Amino acid sequence: MNESMTRFFVLAAALVFTASAPAAAQDWPTKPVRLIVPYAPGSTPDIVGRILAENLQAKHPGINVIVENRTGAGGNTGTDAVAKAEPDGTTIGISLGGPLAINTLLFAKLPYDPAKDIAPVSMLTTLPSVLVVPSSLGVNSVAEFVALVKRDPAKVAFGSIGVGSLSHLTMEAIAQRAGTKLVHIPYGGSPQAVTAVIRGDVQAACLPAISVTPQLATGAVKILAVSTAKRSPHLPDVPTLKESGIDVESDAWNALIAPAGTPRPIIDRINADVREILGKTDVREKLKLQLIDAAPSSPAELRARIDAEIKLWADVIKAADVKIN
Repeated sequence: MNESMTRFFVLAAALVFTASAPAAAQDWPTKPVRLIVPYAPGSTPDIVGRILAENLQAKHPGINVIVENRTGAGGNTGTDAVAKAEPDGTTIGISLGGPLAINTLLFAKLPYDPAKDIAPVSMLTTLPSVLVVPSSLGVNSVAEFVALVKRDPAKVAFGSIGVGSLSHLTMEAIAQRAGTKLVHIPYGGSPQAVTAVIRGDVQAACLPAISVTPQLATGAVKILAVSTAKRSPHLPDVPTLKESGIDVESDAWNALIAPAGTPRPIIDRINADVREILGKTDVREKLKLQLIDAAPSSPAELRARIDAEIKLWADVIKAADVKIN
């Protein structure tokens, strides 16, 4: 084959690849899509996942989008299922800061490497957490709570939704910034932890706002602060921890991921669908009922968020000597 013919075939191959890549994105999805959620039905990631699945299916009629709950190991089981799926766009998944970032610091060995086995697609949502105390504790601000803790830290216990959870680590960070230590009592989930606060079994907790706000009308609990960087639009009168003199920031978020190796045109197509869906008024209203805010991003912004979470919690976990295995 002469040189001119060789150049012709190389150019032809390049044109075919260039034409087929956008086509692959344009045709997504061509088969049923599994949307894996690593937490139980009714959890915040499940609520977000089902809203997303419903709208993806409406946008692509004739293609089923099936939500599959794969629970276990603090979100690792479901995230691993995404990581090990075929990278063809037929499997995507909800994940969050635990299995994508924090668990890399807590587990001696994960079955997947978030840096290598996961393709970030988009941030999805953020959810404020709140520092809550029983009204019977008699404190009305973060400063009063810190003063109480410093007087007798052994008598102050906090609840969480599990060892290594965001609710656990945020309280550890608050204690560290306040220069004290607190007794930790883990519970099986937000409902149990909220009940413990109401009963006075624990004197504080940092929990998803939606699990606490329904109890405010009873007068049994008080919210002292939100843990987000800015005040939540859902709780505009509640100060942040930073405003209250404690330099701690934490944010519960959900994201959409795919297996590493998923073609970039497909990632970009799904990202565009996510942005469109999260921009819809009815979707935002559904999320608002759960005090959840839409927060779509680029894949690169999600990767940066994961890396930042690892840096954010590394020192807290080390200082508190938190380990799972």
